[in-house]
Parts: sequence; structure tokens; C-alpha cells
Amino acid sequence: MAVGLCLLLLLFCGSTMSEVQPIYKPPPGTLDFGFVPAKTYDTGVYHEPGPIGILFKIVHAFLYLVQPNSFPQDLIRKLAQQKFGNTQSDYQKPENVVLTLQAIYYEIGFIVSAALGLLFILLLPLVGLCFCMCRCCDNCGGEMHQRQKKNADCQRSCFATFLFVASLIISVGVLCAYAANQHLTSQVRGAKKLVNSNFKDLKIFLNDTPAQIDYLVSQYNTTKDKALSDLNNVGPLLGSRVQEQLGKEVRPALDAALTMAGAIRETKEALENVSVSVEVLQEGTERLHANLTDVKMHLSNTLNDSACSAVQAASTCNIIKNSLHQLNINANFSGLPGVSSQLAKVNDVLKIDLSSLVQKGYASFNDTPDLVVNQTRNILSAVPYIKTVLETIGANISSFTKNLPVEKILADLTIYLTQSEAYVQDYFPVVEQYDFYRWLGCLILCCMVVLILVFYYLGLLCGTCGYDKHASPTTRGCISNTGGNFLMAGVGFSFLFSWVLMTVVVLTFVTGGNVEKLVCEPFEDKTLFKVLDTPYLLNHHWKNYLSGILFKNPNINLTFEKVYSDCKENKGIYTSLHLEHLFNINEFLNISMYTEDVALRIEHIQINLSKIILLDEIGKENLLNFSSSGIEGINFAAYLTEINKSVTKVDLLSFANDLEARADQLPKGALENALKGHANSIRMIHNQQVVPLEQAMKYVKARSTLNQSIRLLKRTSSELMVKVKNVISAVNAAQLLINNNASQVIVQETKKFMDTVIGYFEQYVEWVKESIAMEVAACKPIANVIDTAVDIFLCSYVADSVNTFWFGLGGSSIFLIPAIIFAVKLSKYYRRMDTEDVYDDMENGNNGYHKEHFYGIHNPVITSSVEQW
Repeated sequence: MAVGLCLLLLLFCGSTMSEVQPIYKPPPGTLDFGFVPAKTYDTGVYHEPGPIGILFKIVHAFLYLVQPNSFPQDLIRKLAQQKFGNTQSDYQKPENVVLTLQAIYYEIGFIVSAALGLLFILLLPLVGLCFCMCRCCDNCGGEMHQRQKKNADCQRSCFATFLFVASLIISVGVLCAYAANQHLTSQVRGAKKLVNSNFKDLKIFLNDTPAQIDYLVSQYNTTKDKALSDLNNVGPLLGSRVQEQLGKEVRPALDAALTMAGAIRETKEALENVSVSVEVLQEGTERLHANLTDVKMHLSNTLNDSACSAVQAASTCNIIKNSLHQLNINANFSGLPGVSSQLAKVNDVLKIDLSSLVQKGYASFNDTPDLVVNQTRNILSAVPYIKTVLETIGANISSFTKNLPVEKILADLTIYLTQSEAYVQDYFPVVEQYDFYRWLGCLILCCMVVLILVFYYLGLLCGTCGYDKHASPTTRGCISNTGGNFLMAGVGFSFLFSWVLMTVVVLTFVTGGNVEKLVCEPFEDKTLFKVLDTPYLLNHHWKNYLSGILFKNPNINLTFEKVYSDCKENKGIYTSLHLEHLFNINEFLNISMYTEDVALRIEHIQINLSKIILLDEIGKENLLNFSSSGIEGINFAAYLTEINKSVTKVDLLSFANDLEARADQLPKGALENALKGHANSIRMIHNQQVVPLEQAMKYVKARSTLNQSIRLLKRTSSELMVKVKNVISAVNAAQLLINNNASQVIVQETKKFMDTVIGYFEQYVEWVKESIAMEVAACKPIANVIDTAVDIFLCSYVADSVNTFWFGLGGSSIFLIPAIIFAVKLSKYYRRMDTEDVYDDMENGNNGYHKEHFYGIHNPVITSSVEQW
């Protein structure tokens, strides 16, 4: 109950469970609340036993053989819920008899083992007494006479080997018992550090919780400051939001208009380039045309000479005449239509600076935040009221936390914890003292076994070393005889100590084995908690015992298993114990009524953006004038065709070479010389005019510029009217959105702004909720205390050590029985006998065997009473 009261201080955070859900919850701006201050708990609940852990596993396997049944949940529930009276008739009821039989069936392995142990305790001393009396009567091997047998050496060796093996097994068992005894003592001595670590963690748990609560409360100021900051800057923030939403329509429209303005400038440049380039190319082709015409005329005059009428030259002259039409230019730029009219119209369009008009639209639209600021000054008058509301909420939280009896509860629990720690510190020496007594008692038990082993090992050593196979039983040496006496002494102490050893083994076996099977194993798999969580088990009137203790309400579903699991995962105690059932803080800290008032004040914002003009009528008319400039009427195909043509119809060099070759076919004379002169003139025209037109930078650049400009104009003019109308339509639609629908956008953005401000508080609430669930008052120390007490101390320290102790001591005790038998048998071969068998020559008959009371020869050495034993 004290732990439950300690955690009431967390209940102010019940506001995190608020049931108010917003209709619209945008992702608010992320607030950084930092990390809840928390210290690391020192206690480690994992125990590593070390090398002795192998023995623990062997003992667990043995216990599984003894008790393979699973944890009897139903049986324990029924036994706990069944009412057993003090009268015998209550135990004779059928249901009680059935439960008793079920319990016996579950414990049958322990019962059978314990019964065998009790038989050992009762029978072995009786057998020892009877054996002693029998030997005193010279029976049971008490007579100091040994018959000679042919296989005597073999029997002696077998008995010695069996005794040695049994002694080894006993030695291993006593070593296991000793190791378990030492392990338990060392763990008990080291448990003080573990206990102190748990107390330290509990103090951290108590001391850090108030600081964590203060930190959660202080972070409300972060939320409040952020909300007030946004409200003080409502104009710029809301204006930027409105501008962002309207910009989705406005900016593309203005961008399209600005692009069209750039297209107008590019069109003008392209038209100018076309005019200049055509003039340059016309100049070059016209001069070439004139020269070619002159050469063709002179060549024609030559061919009309009477010399061409001769039979030998007629055919050649006719061929040359037929090829004269090839001497002409191919690309005729003079016939291309001009673009002066289109250029004049575009220049008229450019008299109005469309780019400047669009930039004015941008500037007007970018003034949206300023317009919103100027028209939201009325909301600033509500900021003091909202600030007062927020201060009130913070004051309520602070006053509530101060009204909680946190300090008193913590002070009481700290005193209780300090007293508990002092009590443990005071009584821990007593525990260590009693553990010393236990350790001494267990050591004495181990020494009993060791004493028996000493006699057995000494007997084997002396008997084996002092045995002389040539000596007769009556003449055996002193060392051999001493070995036999040691063996019989070990037998005697075995009978004396065995029942004491087995008594301890049975008691520790029944206790430690049941602790392991009924406590440790079900605790490890949490089955034990399921039994404790059984309704009406611990209290016949309560369905849930834990919630009945903490909350006085047994109907709350609060289980030991869930609390332990949550604390094991280091969750907050508020979540683990469901402390929201103690106090309903939701209504007290419900800020919905405040946020509704704040929302109403913000929603009354009225903003008018009709002053924003994206593009006036002059700009729109300018766009329409550009679309009717006539650039789409330019014959682009004619321009491209001429550009792609060669300069002349025929290669002048080839033509000149061909002309010269035909002149060589003519008779020597003036005609031949004249034709060759014309060929040289053609070559000169090619070199001086054609080559520059094809390779000179002036003409190459003119051709390239003309080609690029024509293609640009072709692209621009493609559906120019449709493009312009689309731009104007987009601008008109954006202007219509600003003039008519801006109020709706403003309302939406205002609501989003309001939800963002409220979202800060919701984010704070969610952060507090998560912090309480996982960080505030993390109850790992509570689970550590349980694990330390049950899993580590009871199971790992005590139960495993005790079980290993009885396992080793019990094994040693059981193997004392074969050791006694082999020791008695073997001692006959080591001790000096009083009489022995005498053998005659084989001729005397009787195979050399004579009855010993006729032929027995007494040992000349006087036998002692010990030897008669």
C-alpha cells in the first residue's frame, strides 16, 4: 500500500487521458520538450553462478526425473479455495479426498524418494547393529579364519576395485556438497551489496519522481510561450499561410505571363536576326550570281564561234552548250519573303513593358502578409486575454501539484525505507552468524563422509601396499593388517553416520525440491503470478486482489502478472498500476473550454485581398496584340529549304575540270585556249566567292543564326493564340480566386492556424502521456526487488545451493552401502587371521584340504580385541 501511495503524486498527469478529440488535427510545429531527467538504476538482476552452474543444471535434470509434472495451477487454486476444517469429517469429504489424492499424485516422486530415504534412516542403523552383534558371535565374517581359494587374488582385486570406485563416487558427492555449501555462504556474504543496491534504487525512485513531475509541469511554459509567440505574430504567420495556399494558383499564372513576356523579347530578337542574316546572304549570292552569269555569257559567245562548226569540234561544243544551264546559284535568298511587318508589330507590342507589369503583380501578391497583418490587428487585442487563459491553466496545474500530499507521502516513505534499510543492516550480521552455524553444520556433515573416506583410502593404500601374496593369512604383515583395520573402521563409522546424513538429505530434499518446483520454476515462466491473479483466491470477496488493496475496487482489472511485466520493462508506475482509477483529473485539467473560447476569437478574423492586382487590362491587351503580330504567317518552310541548299547547282571545280578536259579534245587553236581560259575563270569564282560563302565566318554565322531564329519563330508561333489565351485565362482565374474565393481560403487557413496553436497543447499532452507511460517513476526497482528476493536470493542462492548440497551428500550416503559391503569383504584379505587352512601332499588324499578344527594352526601372535572384531 505504501508503494501505491507513493505514486499518487503522478495523478495530475491524468490530463493526458483527455477524451476530447479534435475534428481536424494537422501536424503541429514540433516542440522540443527535451528529456525527462532520469538516473540509471544500478541493480542487475541477472545472476551468473559460474562453474557450479553445471551442477545446478544436473540437479534440475534430476528433479525433473523425480517430478516431471508441470506446475499444478488448478490444484493449487482448488487447495487454496477449499475450506478444510479442524474436524476429521471435513477431510473425509469427497472433494477433499480427491484434492488430497491429486496432491499425492503430484508429489508422488518426492514421496517415494522420501520414503526410500526414511527406510535408509531406519534400516541402516539396525543392519549395522545386527551386523555388529553377528560378528561378535564369530559370524558374518567375524571369525578370524580365512579359507584358501584358488581365485582369492581375483576376488581381492575385484573387491578393491569396486571399493575404490565407490569411494571415488562418494568423494565426488562430498565435493559437490562442499562446493554448494561454500557457494551459499559466499553468496550470502555478497548479498549485502545486492540489498544495498536495491535500497539505493528505491531511494532514486523516490527522490527523482518529484523532479520528474516538476520537469513535466515546467514544460507547459514551453507550450505556452510557443502559442503566445504564434499569436503575437498571427499576421505574418497567417499571411504566409494564405499566400502559400493562393500561390498554388497565382504563381503558375504569373510565371506563365512572365514567360510569355520573355517570348516576346526573344521573338523580336529572332525577327531582327532573320532580317540581318537574309541581307548578308543575299549580298553574297547576288554577286556570285552576277559573276556566273557573266562567265556563262562569255562561254556561250565562244561556243557560237565558227570554229565550233567544224566537224571535229561540233559534238564537243554541243555537249558544253547543253551543260551551261548548270552555271547558276542554287540557294536564292533574294526570293524569300521579308519579316519587316511582323517585326514592326512586335516592336509596337514591346512599347509596353509586360515584364514590369507582371513584376508588379508579383509585388502585389507578395504584399499578402502585410495586408493580413494590417487587417488582423484586432486579433492582437485578444492576445492579453488568451495569455491570461494560458496563465490560468498553468496556475491550475501548479496549484494542483502543490495541493497533492507529495512531500508528506515521500517523507513518510523515505522514513519507512530508511528504517527498513537500518533494520536490514542491523540484522544482516545475525543472518551471517546463523549462516556460519549452517555452514559449520554442513561442513561437519561433509567431514563425517570425509572421515569415512579417509579410512577407506588408508585401508586401500595400506592393504594394497602391504599385501604379500606369498604370506599365509596368519603371517600377513603389519601394514596389510592395518589396512584391513582401517576398512573395518570405515564400515563402523558408516553405520554410525549414515542415518544422520540421510536425515539431513531427506529434509533438504523435500524442502529444496518443492521450492524449486513450486516456486522457482513457476516464477520464471510467470505461472505463479497467474495463480495469484485467480479471482477470489486471496480474498473470497474480491475478484482482483491487487486492485482491491490499492484502489478498494476489486473490479478493476489489475493483475500481479501485468504489473510485474510492466515494471520489468521499466514502464512508468502510473501505467503499471493504472493509477488513473484513484483520481479523475481529466475534468480538472480539461482545457477544451479554454481552447473553444480562443478558437472563437480567432475565427472572427476578416481579411480583404481585393487590392491585389495580378495583371491589368493593358498587360492582357499587350498579350493579345502579340498573338496577332502575324509571325505565324511566315513561310518557315521556304526559309529552311533555302538554308539547306548548296551555294551552286554544280560543283564549279568539277565543272571547270570537265570543261578543260573537253577543250583538250578539240584541235589545237584559239577555241581550245578560249575554253581553257573560261575554265580558269570558273575556278577563280569558286575560290573567291563560293568557298567564302561556304566557309567564311560571316556567312556561316549568318546561316546558323538564320536557321536558329527561324526554328525559334516556328516554335513560338505554334498555336500562339491558344497559348496567349491560356495565359490570360490562368491570370483571370487566379485573380478571380483572390477576389471571390480568398475569404474561403482565409477561413480554412485561419482554422488551420487555430488548430496549430491548439495542437501545441495536444502535443504537450501526448508528450506527457508518453513520458508518464515510459519514463516518469519507472518502476524497474520494484521488479528488481521481487527478482532479487525470489529469483536471485531464494532460488539462485538458496534453493540451487541447498539442492546441490543434498544431491551430493545423498549420493555419497547411498554409495556408502556398496562401500560397506566391499570393505567388509576386502578386509578379510588384508587382516591377519588367527587360523588358516593347512595343505598336505596330494598323495594324502582329500585334495590337501583338512577340516580346520583338526588342523588349524593358531597364530603365534596374540590377537587383539580389535582384530577379533
